[in-house]
This record gives sequence, C-alpha cells and structure tokens, in this order.
Amino acid sequence: MSSTRAAPAPPGRPPARKPGPTGAGDRRMSWRDRLYRFDMRYMPYLMIAPFFLLFLVFGLFPLLFNAVVSLRNYRLDDPTLPYWAGVENFNRLFADEDFWNALYNTFGIFLLSTVPQLLLALLVASLLNRRLRAQTWWRVGVLLPYVTPIVASTMVFSVFFSRDFGMANWALGLLGMGGPDDPIDWRADKLHAWIAIATMVNWKWIGYNALLYLAAMQSIPRDVYEAAAIDGAGPWKQLWRITVPMIQPVVLFTVILSTIGGLQLFTEPMLFDPNAQAATGGPDGEWQTIAQLIYKVGWKDLNLGYAAAMSWALFLIILVVAGLNYLLTNRLSGGRR
Repeated sequence: MSSTRAAPAPPGRPPARKPGPTGAGDRRMSWRDRLYRFDMRYMPYLMIAPFFLLFLVFGLFPLLFNAVVSLRNYRLDDPTLPYWAGVENFNRLFADEDFWNALYNTFGIFLLSTVPQLLLALLVASLLNRRLRAQTWWRVGVLLPYVTPIVASTMVFSVFFSRDFGMANWALGLLGMGGPDDPIDWRADKLHAWIAIATMVNWKWIGYNALLYLAAMQSIPRDVYEAAAIDGAGPWKQLWRITVPMIQPVVLFTVILSTIGGLQLFTEPMLFDPNAQAATGGPDGEWQTIAQLIYKVGWKDLNLGYAAAMSWALFLIILVVAGLNYLLTNRLSGGRR
C-alpha cells in the first residue's frame, strides 16, 4: 500500500490555510447580509412613511384643530367674544331649523341617488360581463361621465333642467308629462330639485361603480354560471343568487364609498343654484345640503366655530349611516348564498 501525503511547503513560506471567518469574502457577505436585513426590516416602513407624514400634516392635524375650533367662539367678524364656548355650538344644532332642513335635503338626495345608482351599476356591469361586440368601447364609454369635469357636467345639467328651454321638460312633453304649456320648474320645490340633482350624481357615478363590479365579476368562474343555467336559473336569478354574493366585498366597498360621497354632496347642489355664491340651495333652501350649509355658515356668516361643530356632526352622521349600510348590505348579500 502506498499513502499520499501533502507536499511540504517550500522553505520560507508558511503553510496555506483555509479562509477564516475574517476573510474578505466573508466581510462582503456580512455586508450583504446587513443590507438584506435592513431591506427586509426597515425599507417597508420607509416606503410608507411619506403617506403617514402627509396624513399627519393634512389629515389628522386639521381634524384635531377643527375639533378645538368647534369648542370655541370663533367668529371672524367679532374677535371680542369669549375664547371658549364649550358645547354651546353643538347644543345650538338641535334648535337650528336650517341645520335640520339641510339634513333632510341631504338624506333625500342621498336616497334618490345612491340606491338607483348602485342597482343600475350592477345591471350595467352584468351586461358588460357578457360577450358583446366592441367590448372595450362599451367599457370605456360607461367611464366617460366619470372622467368628465364635475363642474362642466353640472353646468350642462343646470341648463338641461331649466324651466323654459330645458331638454328635460321637452323629453317629458314627448311622453305626455308636462310640456311647453305646463313646464316643470325643477327649482321650485324639494322633490323636483332632488330628482334633478340625483340625476347628475347618478349620471357621473353609475359607470364608475359598474366597472368596479365588472372587475369583480371577471373573477367568477364561468363553470358556476353554466351549472346554474343547467339547473334552470335565468340571468336575473344568476345575478342575485350567484353574482351579488360572490362580489360581496366590492358591493360593500361601493356602498360605503357612496354613503360618504352622498352625505358630503356639495358641487352639484351648489352649481344648480343660479345664485351659487349665496350657498342657500334655492330661495327657501329647497336643496341646500349639509356641506353647503357648513360653507355658508363658515365663509359667508364668518362663524367658523359653529361651522366646525356642524362638520363634526356630519362626520358622526356619516359614521352611523355607513355602519348601518354596511350591516344591512352584508346581511342582504350574505343571505343570498
């Protein structure tokens, strides 16, 4: 047998050694490890930090400052009033007829706009979910009202609902309702004003909500509809028994979003009034909303403390209504499973 031995090192040179833990390669690896550890632990917080900084400056701070203002006698035309008012501004809301009138108008327009808006959006999305010719054009077409500037569309609708030369009365005349001899004055009473403003809101938001529903419907397997069709379910039953329960998260999202937007309605009723600068919502406040009243009290009457109290009342009302809508929608859509 023969044994192999390592060749002896040349004289004057130390024997070769394997790289230890302090070698250059290990130093580079440890630097990479530290960079990787920093990337995994801290980079997510650095990436989302700008949002929270902007929220603190432009969201949370104004909210807290507004809460302080609501407890003050903050009138721009009378700085001599006592500094603190306590809950006096909130107590004043309960006896303010203008506030209750604006709240009544807000809920009236909200019901006439939100409920038909979401139902029509579901129907439009169901139609767009079918195999249609030029699908892309139809889907882009329903989104055009949403991308139209709200001020421009509201001004057009204001002319559309004019008493003497509006196309709304002309169209109703063709159907035998009203006409040139008996035109409808859309700004004369609450109901007609509500219908006109709700039409503006529905026209703008139906397509947007329809595309949200359509995106959710695209994730439903076709096999589910084919099995339902074999069992004898028609398109209407498929919509309410299959589609709505399976897109329930998106339905809840649109309900909450529509509730927040509907109760904060400002631009449409503001520009519907020929005397928009007064922010009265008609001669007798026929369609004045809470947002309009807050603007009027704060920047026309110069009572910022009372306007801040109104805004906090509106905030609490939105929370309550949004919560009730969430529970109701969740129960109705979940109960159809």
